[in-house]
Amino acid sequence: MALTSRLQHSVTANALRSYLAEFISTFLYVFAAVGASMSSRKMMPDGTSESSNLVGVAIANAFALTVAVFVAANRSGGHVNPAVTFGMAVGGHISIPMTILYWISQMLGSVMACLLLRITTVGQHVPTHAIAPQMTGFGASMLEGVMTFTLVYTVYAAADTKRGPFGAIGPLAVGLIAGANILASGPFTGGSMNPAYSFGSALAGGSFKNQAVYWVGPLIGAAIAGLIYDNVVFPDVRNPPDSLTGIAEGGV
Repeated sequence: MALTSRLQHSVTANALRSYLAEFISTFLYVFAAVGASMSSRKMMPDGTSESSNLVGVAIANAFALTVAVFVAANRSGGHVNPAVTFGMAVGGHISIPMTILYWISQMLGSVMACLLLRITTVGQHVPTHAIAPQMTGFGASMLEGVMTFTLVYTVYAAADTKRGPFGAIGPLAVGLIAGANILASGPFTGGSMNPAYSFGSALAGGSFKNQAVYWVGPLIGAAIAGLIYDNVVFPDVRNPPDSLTGIAEGGV
């Protein structure tokens, strides 16, 4: 009975609007993030060795993620990331059926953005996330996991209605931590923290090498962040998990 109720809850009009919001926001974010990387490489063919390239990509990611989270916050919670959705599911803020449909929406948004960039730039190479030659897959997964932990923990804090109304400050905090993490890890893993982003660029770029790094690390980091925030650090301010997406209705 509970399963049937959750399935029905996942296909209501509000739920469908949430999936569309996640699709649009993920498209917006990935289009800007991947486009910025492509532009920097177009202007500087050897841009991988330029520190200004890293700074530019980090700023573009921070700005794009801030806007993407802000525009979807009041409808879907502004996850824009399968890892964030997984962290919310582990925390009991979103049901499993809705988690799966959120993932599908986010993956489609990322793939569409990357394919559009590839088509409109006349086949220019779509950059994919890759780990540094001296790093192991385990080390790269750990790094991505730690960064995603900080990202999801920030999302939890920004969306916690008991902390007061954050308005636009919440999405800005999420964007800033993402940009900071890219500055810290860009040369090592690319600073993904987002499985949909990595998958979309890999599909359009034609290379799935080390793709597991960008799923295993972020999902584990997100799960730990959700568990720690809700059960250890702020066990008395947990948001009720029985709304559409838990914290989503309150917005970020």
